[in-house]
Amino acid sequence: MIRAFQTTDLEAVMELWLRGNLQAHAFIEDTYWEQSFDLVKEMLPDAEAYVYENKATSAVEGFIGLVDNSYIAGIFVKDSARSQGIGKQLLDYIKADRQRLTLKVYEKNKRALQFYQREGFQIQSESLDENTGEQEYEMVWNYNSYPRQSLR
Repeated sequence: MIRAFQTTDLEAVMELWLRGNLQAHAFIEDTYWEQSFDLVKEMLPDAEAYVYENKATSAVEGFIGLVDNSYIAGIFVKDSARSQGIGKQLLDYIKADRQRLTLKVYEKNKRALQFYQREGFQIQSESLDENTGEQEYEMVWNYNSYPRQSLR
């Protein structure tokens, strides 16, 4: 079940955020994510975010965060729940009432890059992330070029 983030989800979501970043970005020093943890934790309650909650266990197994209603700050899924369609469900959920979405993904994060391309995102530009020194792609999804069904 997908629902709006609640402050009671904060600890579970932050654990997913940290573990997901450490696992997906082995090419970036762990300290970068660890040092960003407190700032993200402080900002998250004010962000637009949705969680995927396992119906049977009530555990948060994934989440998606948005900035300014159209920029995907990240999709994170618990490692034991990956490849079960949770990321796609979260993405489809926010696509349901938006005309355009953007995001950035590191060039070396091949799994995420392939996922977003499969879901209709197209690379618009490439740049260097000054914080990490890594190449990243800005990707865009438009409703008109990749229609979807309403999930709400």
